[in-house]
Order: sequence, then structure tokens, then C-alpha cells
Amino acid sequence: MQQQPMLPGPQCQAYKDRRDKVVARGVANGAPVFARTAQGCTVEDLDGHRFIDFAGGIGTLNVGHAHPAVVQAVKDQADRFLHTCFNIVMYPQYIDLAEKLVEIVPGSWPKKVMLQSTGAEAVENAVKIARKATGRPGIVAFTNGFHGRTMMALSLTAKAPAYKTGFGPFASEVFRAPFPVLYRSGAPDEAACSAAAFAEFRRVVESEATPQHIAAVVIEPVQGEGGFHVAPASFLRSLREYCTQHGIVLIADEIQSGFCRTGRWFATEHSGVEADLYTLAKSMGGGMPIAAVVGRADLMDAPAVGGLGGTYGGNPLACAAALATIEVMQREDYARRSRLIGEAVRSRFNAWARSFPFVGDVRGVGAMVAMEIVQDRDTHLPDGQIGAAIVNEAYQQGLLLVKAGFHGNVIRFLGPIAAEADEIERGLDILGDAMTAVHSRSAVAA
Repeated sequence: MQQQPMLPGPQCQAYKDRRDKVVARGVANGAPVFARTAQGCTVEDLDGHRFIDFAGGIGTLNVGHAHPAVVQAVKDQADRFLHTCFNIVMYPQYIDLAEKLVEIVPGSWPKKVMLQSTGAEAVENAVKIARKATGRPGIVAFTNGFHGRTMMALSLTAKAPAYKTGFGPFASEVFRAPFPVLYRSGAPDEAACSAAAFAEFRRVVESEATPQHIAAVVIEPVQGEGGFHVAPASFLRSLREYCTQHGIVLIADEIQSGFCRTGRWFATEHSGVEADLYTLAKSMGGGMPIAAVVGRADLMDAPAVGGLGGTYGGNPLACAAALATIEVMQREDYARRSRLIGEAVRSRFNAWARSFPFVGDVRGVGAMVAMEIVQDRDTHLPDGQIGAAIVNEAYQQGLLLVKAGFHGNVIRFLGPIAAEADEIERGLDILGDAMTAVHSRSAVAA
């Protein structure tokens, strides 16, 4: 793909000017792209510029933009009816999807399902369920975690400057434990990092709360917004054992890591851990807004009738999209596709780590891979400016990216698993060219 000078084009710029007048300042945007059409791994803007999409709607498009099977399922359902509210008039699609989720979500026990519209809504309901089931108030979350922007979810989220400043007070009885991050831990290996983090987790619980006070532990098996940190299998197993011992509900937030992104259907499968409750969303709907809490039937049934609900939860159009999305993933073995794409991406990222002094770390699992941009490899000091420059240069050359991490210095890959090998390679070529350009400019400036 040739470099596209003078971006954004006139039509996108005109809409950007209109956007600035009527959209609230707090709504963030990345590149000034206004889509006209999108298909598979490609977005075309209002000015006819085409982009390879490695952002994937922040992980919502594992099956790609406008997958024909998903689009057809939505059209077919739209011809029947758009909405009734499941709490008022039920419909088969909600039951069909609940049965499918019970089938594919880990758990060697009877499971039940509640559908929602967003990931944050799923997190809120998972906490409600855990508190009702245990009769306890406390929730443990982790550093770098992101669980959404509604009040309870935001209380669990650990990114104050961007998301939390000025919005308090937040929900009480939230305790924060360290997520095991080998790159910054100073530990000699993953096992030592995991052991140290679990020891600190126990200290937090037992000195600041007591286990009998804790209703749930909420963890992303692979952190999304936090920077694609992967929880070691030993850490997740220790959490599972501890929660079982003390009657604490283990909640796996698989909103970004689920639905084949990590090379398995769900990231906890890599460790063999079965969480009590799973929160799901993003790529579950193939681009339509839908989310779920799936978990142990005895826990899910703890709230009384009427204790769970919502007007749009499990909307018929979104249910139809999710059923079609899951069918595509099963038929085309998206878990395997994810592993193959991840190998290609990681290979390039590792090569750049050897070539560019500002690539400090490459990490992830399956097609959930990222590289951390730093000022200095010895000190690991983050460099958000270079990260932003790479993302902007890539946009100018026709590639859409999304950053992550507390300092915005982690470049993550969230391109569709539906992408063909040549599309992945073209996108990686652009990213490599963008990094070279930024490195050259940095060298000249120095």
C-alpha cells in the first residue's frame, strides 16, 4: 500500500471540524478517520483512502468488518423484529445464545447465562452476583487492570489520569493487588515474579480485609488496556486454589482476551483454570453490542427474580450476530488461525526488538501480541511520545493501530483473526516502515 500524503482528506477533515463542535471533549478519538465502508481487514474513509485495520474496534472484530454471515444474520432478524426487551417478551435467540455460551465457556459444573449490551455492564452484574451469592462486600482487582467506565467497573479500573480523575468518589470495598509483570518486576524469571505477586496478593487480602470479607477476585488473564501483560499460569492456579479454599468467587474478565484472540477460545484455558464467572463482550458479537456473564449455576441463581435485568440486554439483532459469529469461529477454527497470525506478528515484533533501540519488550499469547516502547532498554523507562509517533506515522501510510499501557507506550495488535496472511504481512510492512521513519527522525534530532 502506497503512502497517503495529506491525511486527513477534505471530507474527513470537514467532519472532524463538525465533530469538534458537537461531540463532548471527553470522548477520545485516534486517527481522524471517518469510515465510508469497511470489509474484512480494510477500512475505506470518506475521501477514498484505504487502511489496513490492526485496531479491530479495540478487539471487537475478530471475524473482521462486516462478515457476510454476521451481516446476513442481522438482516434476517431485522426482518422479523428489532426489539421486545427480553424481560417483557422473550425470544428464541436469547436462549440459543445462552445454550451456546454454556457449551463453549470453561467450567466443569452446571452453568447459566445473563446477557447484557456492554463489557462494563457484564462486570457490574458479575460483582452483584458475587456479592449476593457470598454475602460479602469486598472485591479484589489488580494493578494495570481495565474493567470499564461505569461506576463499579471504573472503581476496579486502575488508570486514574485518563479515566478516573474527577469522577469520584468511587465504589467502596475495592482492594488492589499487584498484577505479575515480569518486565518491570526485577524478578529473575516468571516463576519468581508469580510467587512474589501472589504473596503480595495474600498480604493485601489477609491484612487489609481478611478472606471472609472478600466476595470476588476480578482478573484479566491477559490485560488489555493495561498493556497485554499475560498472567502466568502458576499465578492463576494459585488464585484458583486460594479462592476455592476461602469461598471467594473468581471472575475472569475475558472481554478482550476471549473468543479465540489468544489462540484458545478463552485465555484461562492456557492455564487449565476454570473461573467461577466469566465476563464476555467485544468479539462475541462480530461488531454488534452484546455482552454476557457466564458461570456456575448456583452463583448465577443467587439474585432473586428481578434482581438482574436491563432494557437492551441480549437484543435480538445482537444475539443473531453473536450466534453467527460463534458459528464462523467454530467452522473455520479461529483458535488455530489466531495461533498462526500470532506467530507471524511475534516474529516481526521480535525482529524489531533486535533492530530498534526503543523496543523494550515483546509479549502476549496467540494473536494478542504487543511491544513496549521505551526510552532506555536498561531502565525500561516508558516512551509514550515515540509510541504516539509510530502510530501516527503508520496512519499516514495506511495502517490503523491502537496503543495501550498506563503511559500509552504499548503498541498492540488487535487485527481481525479473519485477515489473510498477505494482509497481515502488508500491515506489518507498513508498521516496520513507520518505525524506521520515526527512528530516523529521532536519530537526526539527537
